[in-house]
Amino acid sequence: MSPQRKLLLLGTFVHSKTRQDLDFLHKAGIAIDAQGKIAAIERDAQDLSEVKARLLGKLGWDEAEVDVTEAAEGQFFFPGFVDTHIHASQYANAGIFGKSSLLDWLETYTFPLEASLKDLSKARRVYSRCIRRTLSHGTTTATYFATIDVAATNLLADLCLSMGQRAFVGRVCMDSTDMNPAYYRDASAADGLEATQQTIDHVRRIDPGFDVVSPILTPRFAPSCSSEAMAGLAELHRQTGLPIQTHVSENPGEIQLVAQLFPESDSYTGLYDKCGLLTPRTVLAHAVHISEEEADLIALKGSKVSHCPCSNTCLTSGSARVRWMWDKGIDVGLGTDVSGGYSHSILEAARQAAMVSRHVAMGIEQEKERERVKLTVEEVLYLATRGGARCVGLEDKIGGFEVGMEWDAQLVTLGEVNDEGDVHDEDDDHGFVDMFGWETWDDRVAKWLFNGDDRNTKKVWVKGRLVHRRK
Repeated sequence: MSPQRKLLLLGTFVHSKTRQDLDFLHKAGIAIDAQGKIAAIERDAQDLSEVKARLLGKLGWDEAEVDVTEAAEGQFFFPGFVDTHIHASQYANAGIFGKSSLLDWLETYTFPLEASLKDLSKARRVYSRCIRRTLSHGTTTATYFATIDVAATNLLADLCLSMGQRAFVGRVCMDSTDMNPAYYRDASAADGLEATQQTIDHVRRIDPGFDVVSPILTPRFAPSCSSEAMAGLAELHRQTGLPIQTHVSENPGEIQLVAQLFPESDSYTGLYDKCGLLTPRTVLAHAVHISEEEADLIALKGSKVSHCPCSNTCLTSGSARVRWMWDKGIDVGLGTDVSGGYSHSILEAARQAAMVSRHVAMGIEQEKERERVKLTVEEVLYLATRGGARCVGLEDKIGGFEVGMEWDAQLVTLGEVNDEGDVHDEDDDHGFVDMFGWETWDDRVAKWLFNGDDRNTKKVWVKGRLVHRRK
């Protein structure tokens, strides 16, 4: 990605200070250098003109060389969302999650669609729309599963880079002759590893430093892979340091299947550890039914969990216990898991994470603990930003607004209701979020979380580049 013009962003900024607290920067400004990094921050000025003067003076910048974006009344800047688990290859099936179990859903809906994306014209249509849609909802970083096809996977990487979305792109490895259909599987573990290496080489050619797009090693899930394939990917990780993504303990039937296929392993998580796949750079999707021992093992190995509340509800997989995983010392982020989940919005995933935590709470008798397990507005927005950044190893680059971090952000607009009950600027659709003027900033953010959608996301930047503007 070529260097961008320097930026000045002026107005109100909101981001997670900690897991429990949001930080509100009012009458503030952030300067972005030509490499897309935050060069300076000023806050608490008398007005925005003072902020601009301070920043230009501090940095010695000429205003003529700077693009200025000033947040209007009812707008604020927020970090870009991080989707830690999404199947770009399943985007066309979003909303079609069937009436049966995970394994039946894979056979009926998922494998046929993924296999069909070997047609690159079809893949381009699906992937381009997926990237545009997720960007429009403020997702600046996406961790993608592609398909087993090298050319289609490489195309997804190309599109992410050209359209400006930060992405981890994984060619899916699945070589089991027992579990995968004959029309959609790797010919052998060795063939799968060679195909994965081809995608790694391609991404290294188009983005040598993996600054925007990175390969990610992707064993689909244990039942679809042989032990040889999983061990081979683990060795590839040790050689390259590349991240890993897979699924774990999504539903009871899957766990029973793993026990049948790999009787030598003491648990689903233990199998991954035995194969060498549990590392600090591993993202495990779901973890709905992991045991105490498995959670302890994940924490010990430093692996991360992608919580996918929408998918877990759609496929009746269960309710993941985020507070319990945090208590165990596990880093957690959010995933949409399209198309197991129907929505490609991380804002939707955040509000569903709050709801699922309340379902978990309903099963707890002790009142104090019942209240404790419920996730707050602040906590689910942390999951959507800094939590996700930690999961994918980018916590020093994205997820918050600090000097030295990269400008992955969105400009959010909330509708202001006038005395007649109309929203100012009726020509601009602000969605379902109505502000009456008496809300605190905590209330404003909560109303956005529970009522907001892509109509509230007006601009999106990745590494200082404007990648989406709502018309």
